[in-house]
Amino acid sequence: MSTIILGIESSCDDTSAAVIKDGILLSNVTASQAIHEAYGGVVPELASRAHQKNIVPVVDQAIKRANIDKKDISAIAVTLGPGLMGSLLVGVSFAKGLALSLGVPLIETNHLHGHILAHFIKEENENKTVPPYPFLCLLVSGGNSQIVKVSAYNKIEILGQTIDDAAGEAIDKCSKVMGLGYPGGPIIDRLARQGNPEAFQFSKPNIPGLDYSFSGLKTSFLYFLRDKIKENPNFIEENKEDLAASLEKTIVDILIKKLQKAVKETGINHVALSGGVSANTKLREAFQVRGQNKTWNIYIPKFSYTTDNAAMIAMNGYYKYLDKEFCPIEKPAFARVTI
Repeated sequence: MSTIILGIESSCDDTSAAVIKDGILLSNVTASQAIHEAYGGVVPELASRAHQKNIVPVVDQAIKRANIDKKDISAIAVTLGPGLMGSLLVGVSFAKGLALSLGVPLIETNHLHGHILAHFIKEENENKTVPPYPFLCLLVSGGNSQIVKVSAYNKIEILGQTIDDAAGEAIDKCSKVMGLGYPGGPIIDRLARQGNPEAFQFSKPNIPGLDYSFSGLKTSFLYFLRDKIKENPNFIEENKEDLAASLEKTIVDILIKKLQKAVKETGINHVALSGGVSANTKLREAFQVRGQNKTWNIYIPKFSYTTDNAAMIAMNGYYKYLDKEFCPIEKPAFARVTI
């Protein structure tokens, strides 16, 4: 009998559902929320309301596109956390209700684990190379910047992480300071392709070990703009491409420097990239360079699996189902947790 997992993800502002059958992805449907652009960031109350409207049609479409009947589902995997509590509760409550109605197990998934296991998502007729255990993973998103050692799908150790702001958060806030809009990542990426990354220099932290810090960079960027605007009120508009490119280069340099240190210290040269910021062009290029010169064996996710999606949740759920690692139906969602 086939193992069919329905995955549900609602940790922030994307409502997503996916179906995996015997380890192969059959469908992955995501509804995004454009409403937050007007506010320069995700508004939790608006996010949870949008999830309530989207959850039923998104799950319905995922099941239909997978060409299965809901009665065929073996288990339901859902993101229990971390994330926005209101958003999580929508997905978790729906998953629990559906699991009870179908009489199938519920599987708890950690959102961060999901991003890492996105590398193991396989589509039909796809021949892909997955990272062998153990491997290192740079997990970078709006809320997390971590270097982790992955020894098994359920054995993940944090080697270093941000002590303040995450890389994605720093990009979004610098974009907002420049008046470029939200989300800042795609905007900065697009502008940086047209700019000079050596045009400006910004503060790089000197943090011991493998930990990151981006608050100093953010402050340096803010003060730099403040001083330049005093001299020229049109400074940002006249230099936005160079500012974006210089900011991006600084952040990528910070990320890669610590990752290089982790590779040297662990002796592990299989290195993966995960999380929303893994869509950044400059960061992907930095990985590709090290792959081409044989410094690292690199693993870069498809763009569709960089942002929040249910395929990565269903993949995690599939492995847990094989190990019969189920979740009590009464287990609550959690907003904050580490790997």
